[in-house]
Amino acid sequence: MTQQRTDGALPADAANSYVEALRERLAADGCGVTAANWGEHRVAIGSRADRKARWFGTRTELFVFAAAVPRVDDASLAEFTGWSLTYAKSIRSGLPGARNAVMVLSALVSDDVQPSAREWAAADARMLGTSVVGRPLTIETAPGAGRVTMYRGGVAWGGMFTRHVLEKAALYFP
Repeated sequence: MTQQRTDGALPADAANSYVEALRERLAADGCGVTAANWGEHRVAIGSRADRKARWFGTRTELFVFAAAVPRVDDASLAEFTGWSLTYAKSIRSGLPGARNAVMVLSALVSDDVQPSAREWAAADARMLGTSVVGRPLTIETAPGAGRVTMYRGGVAWGGMFTRHVLEKAALYFP
């Protein structure tokens, strides 16, 4: 006989467990952690703002969005990335402009990540206007896979934040 939960909660799986562990890593690093819905999927959201002297006083806000989904393909990753960039732009706290930057890590987590989605994530960073830079990620949680794919190169706009964003991505998405 199969055990069924009666409280409406979804059974634990690798992708949902990964997102829960991510929420803990975000909180441990001092991020504010909230949640939202993207369609029928619950999205974990982490955010933090940093200012460093080497950035010439510029403040960067980093937003992390992650959702566990049954399957990741390039179309769903593109849709989620666009949603994440728009959402981050709508909740940013600083004024847009040269002294404030928004960096977004948008991750879809699944046991089933299509190769086209990994290629799309690794190809380049994505921009929304001139003030929001996104780096989509795929996280494959299938047994034996454990693969994180994202663009790790520089960008023309916001390039001085690349090292910071990649360090945070390595911390949040081991």
